[in-house]
Amino acid sequence: MPTNFLSEEQRKRFGRFTEEPDEGQLAGSFLMDQTARRRAMAAKGARNRLGWALQLGTVRYLRTFLDNPEEVPAIVVDYVAEQLGLQAGDLAGYGAMEHRWDHQEQIRTAYGYTKFEFDQWSTLARWLYQQAWIGSERPTLLFDLATKRLVDKKVVLPGVTVLERLVSGTRERAEKRLWATLADAPRLSRPRS
Repeated sequence: MPTNFLSEEQRKRFGRFTEEPDEGQLAGSFLMDQTARRRAMAAKGARNRLGWALQLGTVRYLRTFLDNPEEVPAIVVDYVAEQLGLQAGDLAGYGAMEHRWDHQEQIRTAYGYTKFEFDQWSTLARWLYQQAWIGSERPTLLFDLATKRLVDKKVVLPGVTVLERLVSGTRERAEKRLWATLADAPRLSRPRS
């Protein structure tokens, strides 16, 4: 089975802003309540304050952090900056700062998100194996189900290729087991005449 079953377009869209969020999406993911504003404002300097708040909104919206937290639509930066009493230009250079990694850890801890590490990988692999063993879903459906499961458990989504390889490998193992089981099944003997 091919490892890369997603289209190039699907890969490009995963975990990235592909369009500007609408008003409802902005309010749902980027609206800073009093606690979020207080936490953001605890960061040192305007750049870090705005960056922290944008990373919180990004993980809420995309369910993952961006490699470069500055790669958010201007409408999002304006929306968050206004809430914090900052300027959108204050964000410049944040994506190159080491503080962004500390901010991600603070956000995960404060809001109950979990990193996708071995425990999450192992749990998801077992679950995917069960799905592949009892069903015959397309790999893209398994990919979507795996993504939903991680989102429901507040696990920060890994990169697209990590999930793609996991789904592919799991389906392949389940198929091998099926063929081995069928090959080992006793053959019906013909009745003697």
